[in-house]
Formats: sequence, C-alpha cells, structure tokens
Amino acid sequence: GALDTRSGDEILEIFQQLNKEGRTLILVTHERYVAQYAQRIIHVKDGKIDSEELITQ
Repeated sequence: GALDTRSGDEILEIFQQLNKEGRTLILVTHERYVAQYAQRIIHVKDGKIDSEELITQ
C-alpha cells in the first residue's frame, strides 16, 4: 500500500533488520529507491526474468 515517506522508511528499516537476523524477504516494487535496500534485484519483463543485479553496500 501507499505509505507516507516516514512510515515507508521505517518499514524498510524493519525489513533490513529482519534480513540481518537471517530472514529472507521478497519485495516487489517499481520504485528504484525501495529496491536499493535489497542485496539482489531481479528485473522481470513480460513475465520472465530479464536481468539480475547484485547490490554492494
């Protein structure tokens, strides 16, 4: 759902913490800003995997 910026950032921080604890999260988004929180981005085009990026932080 659509969240205000502050709430959205808080949720993304919670997701980061869960991932640091060893949990796997799958997040689907059209927002590059949100995707940057990921360790890996898989791009889907026409229902198929188009490309993959590993994010170094």
